[in-house]
Amino acid sequence: MTAPPLIVAPSILAADFARLADEVRAVEHAADWLHVDVMDNHFVPNLTIGLPVVQSLRTATELPFDVHLMIEDPRRWAPGYADAGAYNVTFHAEACDDPVALAKDLRSAGAKAGLAIDRDTPIEPYLDLLPSFDTLLIMTIKAGFGGQRFIPHLLDKVRAARRHVASGHLELRIEVDGGIAADTIEQAAAAGADAFVAGTAVYGADDPAEAVRRLRGLAERATTGA
Repeated sequence: MTAPPLIVAPSILAADFARLADEVRAVEHAADWLHVDVMDNHFVPNLTIGLPVVQSLRTATELPFDVHLMIEDPRRWAPGYADAGAYNVTFHAEACDDPVALAKDLRSAGAKAGLAIDRDTPIEPYLDLLPSFDTLLIMTIKAGFGGQRFIPHLLDKVRAARRHVASGHLELRIEVDGGIAADTIEQAAAAGADAFVAGTAVYGADDPAEAVRRLRGLAERATTGA
């Protein structure tokens, strides 16, 4: 199987919420996906944006939306994001008692289905579910807050997932989220990740689009050895 191109997904959690449409357009011609963190102040202690903002932003850009639901009861809410035009909708394994059923619902609604694994959750119980998903999102921090420091040992989950994907010849994106920046993205890429969420590293830069391109170049160097 040919390896798919690497994905860099800027997280609007680190953007200026007063200028969201402009912040999205700032990365439009450099980013592959736009990462949208939805938090409900229940599953995680923070509260961010919800479906109305996603619906509004959908009219402002052609970028595929990578929606990350850090919420309770994703079975109730996730299909709405697919209906709103999200490309990929990811929900947390810890919040769902039947991940495979919800993945089927998301695919039926026209979206890719993603499964997220938080910092303290072992990955092994979920490996056999991966054929039902398009994306596996492995947190490299504790879900719920932006700006946290990358935790290197969590890349062991990425390595385990990559081995499982390779042995089963699965078509699955392995995405990492948390502390991804110029000094960490190469480690994540070398471990087997092929999609990278970056918030502060992009929107904290003077030129967000150039920051995206630099991050992609570093990840490609780690995977090709160039």
